[in-house]
Amino acid sequence: MITIDNQEVFTETHELLDPAHTGLVVIDPQNDFCAEGGIFARAGKDMSTMPAAIEACARLVDSARAAGVTVFFIQNQKLANGRSTSPAWLRFLTVRNGITEEPEVCLAGSWGAEFVPELQPTGTDIVVQKWRSSAFVGTNLDMLLRVHRIRTVVCCGFITQGCVESTARDAGFYDYYPVVVEDAVANHDPALHEASLLVQRSRYDVLPAAEIRAIWDASAPQFARKA
Repeated sequence: MITIDNQEVFTETHELLDPAHTGLVVIDPQNDFCAEGGIFARAGKDMSTMPAAIEACARLVDSARAAGVTVFFIQNQKLANGRSTSPAWLRFLTVRNGITEEPEVCLAGSWGAEFVPELQPTGTDIVVQKWRSSAFVGTNLDMLLRVHRIRTVVCCGFITQGCVESTARDAGFYDYYPVVVEDAVANHDPALHEASLLVQRSRYDVLPAAEIRAIWDASAPQFARKA
């Protein structure tokens, strides 16, 4: 830790990830993005990177819960019949994503909007519904983070260059320390995934899941985890 402008600034990883002030934000682990049979899969997107990232997220969630880290599940939503979309947003959902069918990505109440079976919130977790890429835009996430005295926001989930990067950037703009878990995020295009992580590494901390879990597990000695 160093002092700048009379303020203490975290410099060490263990300071950033202290369970006392860290929240794990699991972004959009939903069927339409991650599962075979979802809209992205039906649009021909490559789903091969999803299972490993889902498993990495699940292990992080287990570690976070055991260490007392508050877990926030972010759930992307869309209302039917254009009730929550603008023309600009519809262009992004369809033209920019190569989706030609009706743009019902994560339609509220649908199977596509549900969380994948491997990543289900429990009674100790908090679910935040969002309507745009960033989990901060038009939601109560900032309020909830402050209520729980969160200073560091650890981001995992989907999609790397989309909702993950958007949320991590906004976390920094809202004066949190952003941390992105490099092997617990994924998308459907390896080039975009690597390009996004390259940019994010230039702005904030991008760390492997094992390093984060090691810090959290050390604070929860009763949690015996196999390597």
